[in-house]
Amino acid sequence: MKGDYQELVDEISALLGAPATLENRDFGLIAFGAHDSDDDTAMDPVRTRSILTRKSTPAVRAWFEGFGITRATGPVRIPAAPDAGVFRDRICLPVRHRGVVLGYVWLLDAEPGPTHDRLTAAMEVATRIGGLLADEERAGADLSRELRAALTAERGWQYDMALTALRSALGADAEGLHALVCLAPWSDEDSPSSRTVPGAAVLCALPWRAPAGAAAPPPGAGAGTPAGGRALAVLVRLRAADNFAPAVAAAERLRGAAGEGAVTGIAAPRRGLADLDVSWREATAAARTASAQPHLGPVAEWAALGPYRLLTALPPAEPDPAVRALLAPAHHELARTAEVFLDNAGQAGRTATALGIHRQTLYYRLSRVEQLTGLDLDAGEDRLLLHMALKAARL
Repeated sequence: MKGDYQELVDEISALLGAPATLENRDFGLIAFGAHDSDDDTAMDPVRTRSILTRKSTPAVRAWFEGFGITRATGPVRIPAAPDAGVFRDRICLPVRHRGVVLGYVWLLDAEPGPTHDRLTAAMEVATRIGGLLADEERAGADLSRELRAALTAERGWQYDMALTALRSALGADAEGLHALVCLAPWSDEDSPSSRTVPGAAVLCALPWRAPAGAAAPPPGAGAGTPAGGRALAVLVRLRAADNFAPAVAAAERLRGAAGEGAVTGIAAPRRGLADLDVSWREATAAARTASAQPHLGPVAEWAALGPYRLLTALPPAEPDPAVRALLAPAHHELARTAEVFLDNAGQAGRTATALGIHRQTLYYRLSRVEQLTGLDLDAGEDRLLLHMALKAARL
C-alpha cells in the first residue's frame, strides 16, 4: 500500500512539476516526492519538519485549516505565514472519498503556477489516493458492530455482554471521558471510519425511527425533522467535561457529509461506558429537539435543552384531547399564536411584536384558542398543559 501512495504522489509531482507531499487528515506524513532542486528556498521549515518528524505543528495546522481545506473539493491556494513557519505559498489538493476528507496533497506554489488542466488532472490522482485510503481504513479495525450492539440492546445480560465486547475492543479508550453524538438523518450507505473523524473512538449507523404514534408536527415545524431511515452514532473522546469542542467539531464535520437538513445531538459527558444507553437516549433527544426547534440547533447539547429534557423523556402518546382540534392544519395560525404567546410568558406586547400583528388581533386569536381547547389562558395549569402539548407535538 505504501508503494501505491508513493507512485501516485510521484505522478502528481510529475504533472505539476513540483515535489508533492501526502499527509493524512491529522497532518501525519504518508509519502513525499523527491526533492532535487538546487534552490534552498524550495525546502521551507514546514516541509522539512513534515518529512523529518512526520507531522506538522498545531500553528501550521490551524493556519492551513483556516482556509477551508477540510470542506474544499478542489485545489486551495494558501499564502505564506512566516510567523507559523510557512515561508512559501502552497497549493493544497484535498484527498476525499465519498465526500469525506481523508488527507491532503501539498505543493509549494510559485508563479506562474500549474495550469487549470494540470490541476484538474492532479485532482483525479488525488481521488485515486482517496480510494486507497478508504480501502485501508475499511481493512483496519471496525468496531461499529460492537457499538451498534451496545446501543440497541435492552438493559440486562445482552446489554452487559455488548458492553464487555465494546470495552475489550476499545481497550484503554473504554474508560476515558466521552460524549455520544447522534447525527440524523444519515443517508450514506456506508459509515465513515472513526479514523476520518478527529476525536472519534468508534461510530456506527443504525435505524432512526419516529416515535410510534407521534403526532405530526404543527405547521411551521422544520421540514427536515428526522422521521425515519438511519442515524449515525459517534463516541467522541473528550479532554475535559466542560470542553465540548471535540464533539462539536465531529458533529460539524459529519453534518457536512450528511447534507442539508441533518441535525446533531450531543449527550452529557460520561466517563466509561456503563451508561452508554442513557447517553444514546440523550443524544437522540437532543437531535430531535434540534430539528423541532431550529434555534437550538443544528447542533444541540443535552444540557442546553431546557424543558425538552423532560418532554423527550415522555413515552409516545396521542395529543391531549384538549389540544387535538388546535393542532389541525386548519388552525395553523392559532396554534402558532398560542405557542409564541406562551414562549413570551404571556406578555401581549412582546407576542404581538414577534408575530407582527395588532394587539386586538392577538386577543381575538387567543379567545379562539380558548374556545377550541376549553382552556383558560389566565390559569397557570391550563397554560402549562397547552405549552407542553404544543412543544410535544413538534417532537
